[in-house]
Amino acid sequence: MEQFTRIKIQNIVIKSMGFKTFFVVGVLFTMTNCNTEMNRDYIEKIQDPEFFQASMQNLTDIIVHDIFSPPVASRVYLYPTIAAYEIMARKYPEKYHSLSGQVKELNPIPEPSNENVDSHLASLFAFNTLGKVLIFSENKMEQFEESLLKQLVELKVPNKVIQASEIYGKEVASFIKEWASKDMYNQTRTYPKYTIKEEDRFWKPTPPDYMDGIEPHWKEIRTIVLDSSNQFSPKDPLPFDLTEGSPFQKQLMQVFNVINNLTEEETEIAKFWDCNPYVTHHRGHAMFATKKITPGGHWIGITAVATRKAKSTFDETINAYLNVSVGLFDAFISCWDEKWNTLVVRPETLINQYYDEEWFPLLQTPPFPEYTSGHSVISGAAAVILTDIFGDNFDFVDTTEVAYGLPERSYTSFIHASEEAAISRLYGGIHYMMAIEEGVKQGRAVGNKVIERLETLKK
Repeated sequence: MEQFTRIKIQNIVIKSMGFKTFFVVGVLFTMTNCNTEMNRDYIEKIQDPEFFQASMQNLTDIIVHDIFSPPVASRVYLYPTIAAYEIMARKYPEKYHSLSGQVKELNPIPEPSNENVDSHLASLFAFNTLGKVLIFSENKMEQFEESLLKQLVELKVPNKVIQASEIYGKEVASFIKEWASKDMYNQTRTYPKYTIKEEDRFWKPTPPDYMDGIEPHWKEIRTIVLDSSNQFSPKDPLPFDLTEGSPFQKQLMQVFNVINNLTEEETEIAKFWDCNPYVTHHRGHAMFATKKITPGGHWIGITAVATRKAKSTFDETINAYLNVSVGLFDAFISCWDEKWNTLVVRPETLINQYYDEEWFPLLQTPPFPEYTSGHSVISGAAAVILTDIFGDNFDFVDTTEVAYGLPERSYTSFIHASEEAAISRLYGGIHYMMAIEEGVKQGRAVGNKVIERLETLKK
């Protein structure tokens, strides 16, 4: 049994490279001789997947706080996850393929130059570093980083390991950031807003705030695995025709009648899958807003549920998030291409104009065109991908919305959940059935393309 030769009481300042992170560790025990094995006890502990789960949840919380639109939120999830995954793929080359050579314009990440790098820690540093670049509330990320560093010290992770891992994580984050900067996001920030067209068939801003259309140029964003934004364009929407009994008018009336006769179960489903990141409420002259998780964030939450139930390891957890985040990202590009090409008017606009000016949907209509349904597309893509990872009959309890005041719901499979997410948009009064049905097909096509083209796990 080794003895402590001395007990040194000192203050340690860990200064993260680029992080505004300082904290004090009270007592440091230093040992002599054969204490190497004891000092290596931390290795297994820092491979706990909950470290990455916490990082992903923190990013979700910041996305909700900062109010990112659904397409932009998918980008915030994507790039940090790619940075973390690439480090894990380099760590376990016998288990994973790098994304380099599989996705557009991505070269291999740099090799670590320090033997003290721990890849699990480096992936966390890379994820949080790049996440901080993509959000607004940097102070919230810094608070999380401080908490993470404190945990590492409590686990007695050697200083040299923390510092080497952080440096390498930041290096990979910088590398992925440079690649991300070429995806046309910055350029599209300068593009003009959508100009409203007068014809009744075209989308127009909706009550209560009549907001400008969100991301009319999102189809210009570089896809990850899709050949182009319109690779899986659905069939054309029904021709605009308000003649009584026409196919289009029947679908419009279906929305009108469903909302007028909603059951309790339909109402619960609609609210559970609302996922509107910014809902405004008007009381007389006062207005306030509530923040919620985005549609993509809901499927990130389902991924958390699935990986925990499956007892996925640290690297397996990152692999699942990687595949889902790629699917969500490309699905939003595919969907937004269709939305801003067809410019289909929302049910609320036509019902207020031609049938009942006092009518309003259960859910607040999102500020972008109707066809296809974004929930249907991204849920279809995510469900297909998760099914490929975890199996067809993976039942689970979705607790994602509990933090936002809604009860949990149970599903027999990911497809079951995605189908409920899709039909929820009819129950919410914001989509025609054509947008839901074609959106599901579109999303599943995107998801299957991700499965076909993105090979992460080695067979």
